[in-house]
Amino acid sequence: MIYKEENINIDYEGYGLEAPPQKATIQSYIVDSTDQTYLNRKRPAVIICVGGGYEKVVSEKAEPIALQFCASGFHAFVLNYSVTPVRFPGALLELSKAVATIRASASKYNIHEDKIVICGFSAGGHLAASLGVYWKQGFIQRYLGYDNDENQPNALILGYPVISNKEGIAHLRSMQNLLGKYPDQKELELFSLEDNVNDLVPPTFLWHTSDDPIVPVDNSLLFASALRKHEIPFELHVYPSGDHGLGLANELTASFLGQINPACQNWIDMAIRFINNL
Repeated sequence: MIYKEENINIDYEGYGLEAPPQKATIQSYIVDSTDQTYLNRKRPAVIICVGGGYEKVVSEKAEPIALQFCASGFHAFVLNYSVTPVRFPGALLELSKAVATIRASASKYNIHEDKIVICGFSAGGHLAASLGVYWKQGFIQRYLGYDNDENQPNALILGYPVISNKEGIAHLRSMQNLLGKYPDQKELELFSLEDNVNDLVPPTFLWHTSDDPIVPVDNSLLFASALRKHEIPFELHVYPSGDHGLGLANELTASFLGQINPACQNWIDMAIRFINNL
């Protein structure tokens, strides 16, 4: 295993944006090749964006998830993205650059450049889905100067994601932290992601619990419905019951006993199978 941590460097001030108090980082968990694991095998890569309502990044949940993916043959990367007081599009630019940076390292680390997956949870799921929807849009391209699809995610894995801005469905704290207390109408429309799904959104695996008390399951249902309308491959699993923020739904990521939920623990196996079958 090769482990390293490095900064995501973006010229915020050059783009007329407020720089974050500290730089975003990406932690890399790279499965090293040996003679016993057939040298130079190309592996898919997964970029993990945990949640925290765009107020914090709940980083303690990230490493167990990364290691689970590594055990299943993936290279794993954890993005510690910027949160409030940094507003849109700070975190989205950081994730976009992370995808491009990992793709540029494909030859060095035997990464399958056409299987770069973003796995996001809660507000991190909103971030992942946002790049899935907007990676080709001009407001990202002009900031980072991409013109060869280098920031394109090839698939999404979304766990109990924040998706919608609609009344009764939106997770208001996440939206306020991302956009500020008084966003304009254009920004509000931009971040009801279900209304902005397009043919460039990658295949998507979603999972949620039907009684999630923080982010209603409607968020996943609306996104899945939009994917279906655009004939984008997706897989959706709605578990009958479970708290928010489950992570792996076992003791490795549980913050309290209610987050140990055996019925939900198979999501990662199904997600990995979904990605391997693409």
